[in-house]
Amino acid sequence: MSDRDPYFDNAKYLAIVLVVCGHMIEDLREEPIAHALYFYVYVFHMPLFITLSGYLSRNFTFSSGKARKLIATLAVPYVIFELAYSVPRLLLYGKLELSLLDPYYLTWFLMSLFLWRLSTPVWQQLRWPLAVAVGLSLLSGTSALPDELSMNRTLGLLPFYVLGLMLRPEHFELLRRPSMKVVGGAALAAGLVAALALHDLVPTEWIRWRHANDAIGVDDLTGSLIRLGLLAAGAVLVAAFMAVTPRRRTWFSGLGAATMYAYLLHGFVVKVAERLGLGVPLSIALGVVVATVLCTPPVRAAFGWAVEPRMSWAFTALRRPVR
Repeated sequence: MSDRDPYFDNAKYLAIVLVVCGHMIEDLREEPIAHALYFYVYVFHMPLFITLSGYLSRNFTFSSGKARKLIATLAVPYVIFELAYSVPRLLLYGKLELSLLDPYYLTWFLMSLFLWRLSTPVWQQLRWPLAVAVGLSLLSGTSALPDELSMNRTLGLLPFYVLGLMLRPEHFELLRRPSMKVVGGAALAAGLVAALALHDLVPTEWIRWRHANDAIGVDDLTGSLIRLGLLAAGAVLVAAFMAVTPRRRTWFSGLGAATMYAYLLHGFVVKVAERLGLGVPLSIALGVVVATVLCTPPVRAAFGWAVEPRMSWAFTALRRPVR
């Protein structure tokens, strides 16, 4: 009997559906409805994944087992998919640029999550970790950081990882109350209405967290206020999303344990779909199907070597310092 909590697996599955659908309509943003939905989803879909990653990383230490898992589940897949995505980039755009320190396309999340997990023990020692993380996030917008190590996104989205580290089971119990489903649903609906009304007024780069304030065309004070607002909006929508997530076991609960497969593999489907011009409704429907299929056992069996490689052969017995 699995001891996994279906509540978090449900949330991860629903979140990866949002991620895939968001990427499926990214190339259709000239249509207002696609642009509005893209804006809405991007405000909170990766903050949701990052917050859950932080919560599930609370027990990370530098012990041999955790360090080896970090290498096998993040570092090695990062190298594999950074190389793999260079192929369609070459075929579609005629570019062959290999740089393991400058993540391309989807792989930035693996790089950032690797760095966030390494920093976990530091955040657990600070008195006000979330305030420090927010401060670093705002400061990151005041400088033109290098693309290496995905520094803008790593620092900009850092507060969501630290938020996850600070959360406890009792916080999620509050969100699981029946009354919170109503509040959460209302908040998500209000966010969608706001996105429909404001998506044309806010540059897309704000929700991508890729550039400094001046590169988006604002001064640092204005940029910091916008970033603070996006952090707050993201946190509210993450809480709202978790409030409406089913806590019981569902037909998709088992798929939630394999969302990294969908995340890393769906980009190849997106690149093909962009050439087909499917339209918004069909692209969203295809996104749901793709996200679901890529989390299934057959896909895990076929691509486990890349997403969850077995690396025991690469590790030696734990070396202890000689006294």
